[in-house]
Amino acid sequence: MQTFFCDTHSPWQRDGIENVLFEEAAIGRLRRGLPRKTDLATVTEERFAQLVQAYNHTPRKCLGYQTPAEIFINQVLRLKCEATFPHTRE
Repeated sequence: MQTFFCDTHSPWQRDGIENVLFEEAAIGRLRRGLPRKTDLATVTEERFAQLVQAYNHTPRKCLGYQTPAEIFINQVLRLKCEATFPHTRE
């Protein structure tokens, strides 16, 4: 069996680094609406819901300047339409 070891100080060689970078970016975006060094455990559910709402309705360049909410709705509606077959009578 072949094995691969990452070089020292080369985190980009690790498996799943894209997910780590995405998570850090997502947390960074959520923290923009909070005072610096805010403990997330102290954020109320209502405030957290507001932050998530703002996060999901902020346009992203990587999404063609659409919001994650728009992409999600378009995908759900497209899948729903594809899953609906017209009834035919024979």
